[in-house]
Amino acid sequence: MTRLSRRRFLATSSAAAAASTAGASRLDAMLSAKAAPAVLQETPKLTYWGGLIFSEEANNLLVDTINQWGDDNNVDTEVVMINQNETNQKVSAAVESDTMPDALDMGLDLQLLLTNTGQLLELADLFTTIGEAHGGWFPSIEAASALAGAVTGIPFGGSGNLLFSRQDVLEAAGLTPPPATWQEVREWAAQTQEPPLFGMGFALSNVGDGNMQMSVLQSYGGRIADDAGTTVTLDSPETREYMAWVTGAFEEGLFPPGATTWDGAGDNTAYLAGQAIFIANTGSVHIAAATDDPELDAATNFAALPAGPVMQVSPIGPNVRAIPTSTQDPDTAKALIEHLANPEFMEAYYNVAIYGPVLNSYADFAIFQEPVHAGLLNLVQNGTAPGAPDVYNTAYADFSANFIVPKMVQRVVVDGASIDDAIAEAQEQGQLIYDKYK
Repeated sequence: MTRLSRRRFLATSSAAAAASTAGASRLDAMLSAKAAPAVLQETPKLTYWGGLIFSEEANNLLVDTINQWGDDNNVDTEVVMINQNETNQKVSAAVESDTMPDALDMGLDLQLLLTNTGQLLELADLFTTIGEAHGGWFPSIEAASALAGAVTGIPFGGSGNLLFSRQDVLEAAGLTPPPATWQEVREWAAQTQEPPLFGMGFALSNVGDGNMQMSVLQSYGGRIADDAGTTVTLDSPETREYMAWVTGAFEEGLFPPGATTWDGAGDNTAYLAGQAIFIANTGSVHIAAATDDPELDAATNFAALPAGPVMQVSPIGPNVRAIPTSTQDPDTAKALIEHLANPEFMEAYYNVAIYGPVLNSYADFAIFQEPVHAGLLNLVQNGTAPGAPDVYNTAYADFSANFIVPKMVQRVVVDGASIDDAIAEAQEQGQLIYDKYK
């Protein structure tokens, strides 16, 4: 990226913490720079770690926008783009070596960890200021933003699993997607699948996609833990009803072969190969299909996850911009983050990135009339906060990271255990995890 001249657009971590302290007067000047850029008298250096996504256009746009803002405000900027799968590793090393950037992109799991360990600045005032300037935050976004009792990140993109439905296959059978409930998903799959086209392309394996089953369980009224977020409550009639649904569908042959051992790309591969009618995906499949199989992409319906018999649970996980406590120039970092919330940049960014809007005024952007982005808008409007109705705390994140729910399903459909025994084992394993955080 030689066009970035003195700035650097890197794919690996090589950031250094910024130096030079800025005062409140500089912050005021930079916040007004959106209308008429102010020329600052000092030339501090600000390092930003952006999260690489599948869209090179979006990555370049973020880099160029930050660098242009730096030029307009006499701030030397260094933008470091990091593969999001490596962010935790890079941050861990940077915390250890005291080389954290001035601001960075992250997901909620990392935000929760860093908040609990006192690594991120409180940004409640900035959150309020940005919300008031752009019509307010969507309720689902706002509900997801207070972690560990603090607002430590400014959301910029709503993400989460959408239900992908093969509209062409379903409509040929007289069914109009999306299905409203998980029971309809199972019934429609049984009506329309013709192997090697299987109905329910959902991972039941020990990967992040497999944890979508936690949301299905919750939609049946099951809970991971109590309202205090301390005592595991998996062993319940509601969990048994969910288990009857998922294991019954497996016994009917509605899941593709290998769903219990898929890697993280299993559902992607199945859908793109024409082997699944339904999958749950964040949008990467849409990007691949739009490029490699436009007909499949055009035949796909996108919507929030269906409801269970008790409630609709469709978690939304905002990606956020955060500021480490180690920064030497928090005011400059806050000014940059506020600038990145401006509608001109965000509309251009959403046009080339697969995210849902986080602020009400963004919903008017034309891109949210397009199918996959309309699905993401639907997710933001109807989605639920991470973990809800459970408490999204460190114990919940650890429970999720150990894939307790997909393992519970595997015990029945792979190992032949009874539903009661599988639930009892999961209850015990889960409580051991939660007990670590009491």
